[in-house]
Amino acid sequence: MEVLLKTLQHVPALLLLLIATTLEASGDAIIRLAIHDSSGTLRVVFFVGGAALLFGYGTFLNLAPLEFGQVVGLYIATLFVVWQVSNYFFFETTPSLPTLVGGFLIVAGGAIVTFWQPA
Repeated sequence: MEVLLKTLQHVPALLLLLIATTLEASGDAIIRLAIHDSSGTLRVVFFVGGAALLFGYGTFLNLAPLEFGQVVGLYIATLFVVWQVSNYFFFETTPSLPTLVGGFLIVAGGAIVTFWQPA
């Protein structure tokens, strides 16, 4: 396990964040399906699967070799984009104009927090 963690720490930060956001958005969507659209054994399977994906999200997010304040800015920007893709994939919902405009501001803010180096 130690070797795997050390290897993953050499993966580019953006790729780790993309993996983390994909796991989080998918895990959240599957938990939503468990709560609203399933019952019985399938509900339990969805809850367990969603929990596993959310565990993976926390792991990959914290492997990114960035300061916590920086990783959060880039993570939120990446999360917004992945969340919209997941929303379309899982629920066939396209983002509205206000969501797109707000999303642009989220992505711009995440880029500022992550990449703007104070003088």
